[in-house]
Amino acid sequence: MKTRPSIHAARRQRGVALLVVLWACTLLAILLGGYAMLARTEAMQARYQFAQTQAHYAAEAGVMRAIYGLQDTQQQNRWVPDGRVYPFKYEEADVKVTIIDEGGKVDLNAANPNVLQGLFHAAGLPDAQAQELAGRVVEWRSFGLGPRGAGQQDAAYATAGRDYGPRKGPFASIEELQLVLGMNQALYRTVAPVVTLWSGRDSPDVATAPLLALAAIPGMDPNQANALYAARQAKQGTPALVGFQGVTHSIRSEATLADGTVAVLRTTVRLQGIRPGATPYAVLRWQEGDGE
Repeated sequence: MKTRPSIHAARRQRGVALLVVLWACTLLAILLGGYAMLARTEAMQARYQFAQTQAHYAAEAGVMRAIYGLQDTQQQNRWVPDGRVYPFKYEEADVKVTIIDEGGKVDLNAANPNVLQGLFHAAGLPDAQAQELAGRVVEWRSFGLGPRGAGQQDAAYATAGRDYGPRKGPFASIEELQLVLGMNQALYRTVAPVVTLWSGRDSPDVATAPLLALAAIPGMDPNQANALYAARQAKQGTPALVGFQGVTHSIRSEATLADGTVAVLRTTVRLQGIRPGATPYAVLRWQEGDGE
């Protein structure tokens, strides 16, 4: 004779079934929530990457516009490479471009020791330390120092815990300046924007030199440097006729989108003119962002 389940047993079975359903619904909700969060994150990443790419190409457009401006056939429209800001709109981006003629900078391989000393002193070093560091820069770039001189230099680096000595040849990059004994990161960040390898000049050109490079020129006191720089700044809102200018320039292009996305490109280019079979310019240095 079959017995019918008790009412309590039936209720317990229904309660277990309901609990399983509730757990299943909770698990499904968690899975759906996780999927929605993942999809939202991927969408945000895609938008960020798209904005970064858009800003990057707008900054590249700024570099190209600068190269064109430097070679404009109408002299009154030619862009002036003295650090003034040239703003323009490119699609959805606001672009700001500055150009500095490399002749206005301090050439690590060609600058007079007094110019190097003036640069380091203007950047904050006491005069004695600036003179010592200038001498080490000259030692780094100089050939044929002789066994005794070279040994003394190597010993100084070894004493300082360095596992290398001076190159005893020209600087191959601006970043190499960080390896010179006595150079620290704070000082390097200050002087890096105003040094070059490509001017070949023993002193900066006063017509295009940034303020710190102006202050490095022997006989130029801070008041004179500030006055010259201020006079140039005052002319930035008006067209300028440009006489002779160098062929090698540093360009900084910053593009900003409406949502705040920013891209910065810094490049050094050498203009090569219009010649059959030749490109109009050569890129000597290309960096993204403002970090050194």
